[in-house]
Amino acid sequence: MKLRATLLLVLCVAAGAARAGMFDDEEARKAIAAVSAQVDANRKAAEERLAKIEAQAQDRSIDLVRQIDELKQDLARLRGQLEVQAHQLETLDQRQKDLYVDLDARLRKLEASAQAQEKQAGDATDPAEGKAYEAALNQFKLGNYQASIAAFQSYLTTYPQSQQVSSAQYWIGNAYYALRDFKTAISAQQKLLAAWPDSPKAPDALLNIASSQGELGQTRMARDTLQSLLKKYPGTPAADQAKQRLAGKR
Repeated sequence: MKLRATLLLVLCVAAGAARAGMFDDEEARKAIAAVSAQVDANRKAAEERLAKIEAQAQDRSIDLVRQIDELKQDLARLRGQLEVQAHQLETLDQRQKDLYVDLDARLRKLEASAQAQEKQAGDATDPAEGKAYEAALNQFKLGNYQASIAAFQSYLTTYPQSQQVSSAQYWIGNAYYALRDFKTAISAQQKLLAAWPDSPKAPDALLNIASSQGELGQTRMARDTLQSLLKKYPGTPAADQAKQRLAGKR
């Protein structure tokens, strides 16, 4: 009896141990499965984050390439515009140079013609009168403006009926302008216009008045004088210069 009881006890203990071992294995498998699932979930999340980062990086790379292309296109357009502007400036500069050369040549021609006419007029008068006029004009050419003024004033007193009186009065005003006595220059030229409005020197006298007014800062008055010159003496060389000055003042 004791032996059977002992065997029965041993069998019960063994069965309990076996059930305990089976329970431990099942828990372990559940734990492993849970860990495995967590690892899979973490791996999946990491792969998704990596894919998102790669996609963002690719989008940024594409956007950066697009921006670089746009900048290159803008730079090319700017270079083209600069080249066009440089060509325009070069062309404008050359045109201005050509204009200055042409104007200088025309002025020299007009001055030579005026001097020739004055010399012819002087030769047609009394020899002493012609010499007096030429002497006064030579003083102006030499830059001796005070001496020229005195000589022309003496000429006007000595030869008041001369055909050159208006020209003498003009050179007096021009000499004062050269001395930068602009107010006296204006008065001298106004005297010419009042006494000899039909003189060939009248247009030049108006032009000299406008120049003097400009030097005095009387811009509006100078513009009015130039417009008066165009109205009273159209087609004269002085009127041509007045047109150019008015165009430059706009």
